Amino acid sequence: MQIQLNPENMLEIQEVPAVHIPLQLLLEADPCEKQIATYLTGSLSFIARRSGEILGACVLKAHNEQQIELFNIAVNPQTQGQGIGAALLRFVIAEMKALGFKQIVLGTGTFGYQLTFYQRLGFRVDGVIKNYFIDHYEDAIIECGIQHKDMLRLVLELH
Repeated sequence: MQIQLNPENMLEIQEVPAVHIPLQLLLEADPCEKQIATYLTGSLSFIARRSGEILGACVLKAHNEQQIELFNIAVNPQTQGQGIGAALLRFVIAEMKALGFKQIVLGTGTFGYQLTFYQRLGFRVDGVIKNYFIDHYEDAIIECGIQHKDMLRLVLELH
């Protein structure tokens, strides 16, 4: 599917096998290769590209027939802030609804631009997992000079 962000900016979004997504792009959203490897197998994966260049990616995995988890959404740092991530996630939300899922869930840090990004697209806080980023990542994840410790669980109801 093609989406026009503005008159000069056509974006193509499509489902692809996860192996077609550059690891370097996935590392933009999840800095741990070991964690990425845990959710790639059996995932639904999408890319956003312009003129053949992959600019963004999104990886989800079903928990059951009703609920799917968004594990990774990333945009190339050189093209962030152009609406690519929002267009990609809106597309994915529509696709998951069309596939019959009732909820999209995800985990993110308790602060930062990612949290507001998801909330702008309708996700709501559903819970907190204390010390998740301390317990599951070897290296500290620092943003704005603050270490991420707890994970917020967010949910989007697909009606």
